Amino acid sequence: MSLILSWSLRILLTFAIALSGWVGVQHHTLAATSAAVRAFDDAVVKDRNFAGEQLVEQTFSDPDLENANFRGANLRGAVFSGVSLKGANLHGVDFSDGLSYLTVFDQADLTDGVFTSALMLRSTFKDADITGADFSFAILDRLQVSRLCERATGVNSTTGVETRESLGC
Repeated sequence: MSLILSWSLRILLTFAIALSGWVGVQHHTLAATSAAVRAFDDAVVKDRNFAGEQLVEQTFSDPDLENANFRGANLRGAVFSGVSLKGANLHGVDFSDGLSYLTVFDQADLTDGVFTSALMLRSTFKDADITGADFSFAILDRLQVSRLCERATGVNSTTGVETRESLGC
């Protein structure tokens, strides 16, 4: 009986050691990723001109990106979390499959942007210009959709979809 118990404890101990090593590697990787994101965010504060840039799956968590220029940028799968993009230029961006949470798009230029399948929860769009923007399959708060429908006009030049139709107005 003690031989079986000893063997079981060895397996359990080996598994625990292996698991702790794996967990340690994972935490190290996450720490490096966080540092890389912070470094990117530090660069954001200094420049704020991302016109035409390839920013696929980038994370923006700097709270102040007001008046930043993202015109024509590729933001597919990008993340804006707790960010103010008030007055920002997002004309013609591709924010497909992106995520914006608690993001302020107030007075931003979203004209001709592609926001298909984006999750834009708890984000605001007061006085944002959405002429020709495509929000097909995007998820926005119901109140925001209602407010956007009041001023939705135009057809997206890339997708050919009417803004009103994409919002389900």
